[in-house]
Amino acid sequence: MGIRQELEKKEKRTCLYDKHLSLGATMVSFGGFDMPLLYQNGGIAPEHMAVREHVGLFDVSHMGEVTVKGPDAERYVQHIFTNDVADAPVGKIYYGMMCYENGGTVDDLLVYKLGENDFFLVINAANIDKDWAWMQQHAVGFDIDLQNRSDYYGQIAVQGPEAEHVVETVLGLPCSELNFYTVKTILSPFASDQSPLEILISRTGYTGEDGFEIYASHDYIRECWDKLIAAGVHACGLGCRDTLRFEVGLPLYGDELSEDITPIMAGLGMFVKLDKAEFIGKEALAKQKAEGPARKLVGIELADKAIPRHGYEVLNMEGETIGEVTTGYRTISTDKSVCMALVDAQYAKLDTEVQIQIRKKVFPGKVVKRQFYNKSYKK
Repeated sequence: MGIRQELEKKEKRTCLYDKHLSLGATMVSFGGFDMPLLYQNGGIAPEHMAVREHVGLFDVSHMGEVTVKGPDAERYVQHIFTNDVADAPVGKIYYGMMCYENGGTVDDLLVYKLGENDFFLVINAANIDKDWAWMQQHAVGFDIDLQNRSDYYGQIAVQGPEAEHVVETVLGLPCSELNFYTVKTILSPFASDQSPLEILISRTGYTGEDGFEIYASHDYIRECWDKLIAAGVHACGLGCRDTLRFEVGLPLYGDELSEDITPIMAGLGMFVKLDKAEFIGKEALAKQKAEGPARKLVGIELADKAIPRHGYEVLNMEGETIGEVTTGYRTISTDKSVCMALVDAQYAKLDTEVQIQIRKKVFPGKVVKRQFYNKSYKK
């Protein structure tokens, strides 16, 4: 059996799979899905800059969606989620983590409040099965209707400074009144049979630019994709999704967060509300915050053009290993060799001199802020 046949056998496909092939996408395995890395338009850089300067279109249908409804919906979300959704207004979105009892990260996710006792959870594609099992395990004793809707929803993200104009004019979906980290539900006529169709539109983004996410049935998402491509919107793959999120210091589960990397280590303590009555992992995270984590996530900038990659060792000036790179690139927007790295806490102070082992050479650098590019979100 050939490589492509093996891939097709093992990997899932989103509802836009054939659209990617028609655009000449280079497909790769990601999170259990066969996904576009980049398209035939000159590589990752043009896609990256399309989002920074104009607008780009992403297939994010691989992400997971879980709904929580019922009398105990809020209490359940409070129990499994580090952020605080108590008395949240309808339409508000919260970022946070689900954690194990020891403080390690199950996943980072978004929680949408769609109505009273009605929550919509967006989880990472690679973690869908694990997260779902964990959520079910911890749902015992709660009066809720918990459903995994990952196979139903398709999702696209329209990102960039022109995103609002494109969503409203090309797709005819009103979105200008949405503030950053808010969501609304709209009923729109479905083109094929004119029956009402429920669509979710949110304004969050994972690029550092203004942008919208549209969740709906597979057929509607395919229709939206075709309209946007026909209007000249730049299709963007996973390659620039990673370079864009990295430049603004946003974490990726498996790199900056994991079972062994807690939100406190990752510098995400602002999304861990220790004043809440309880949530899974609270005791361990409170202890770690009080004592200080042994390791911290930092940014590092190299003076050289060498590129630090995931897993490369970070050394102190005496040549001793003090950590490792989680993500690294030569940034497209600023043309600097930078990385995020998990290092021993004593080396996490800004301007601390460090070194990175890149193959057989060692390159000097210094600790900097993890945000390598200024965000342009609409507030």
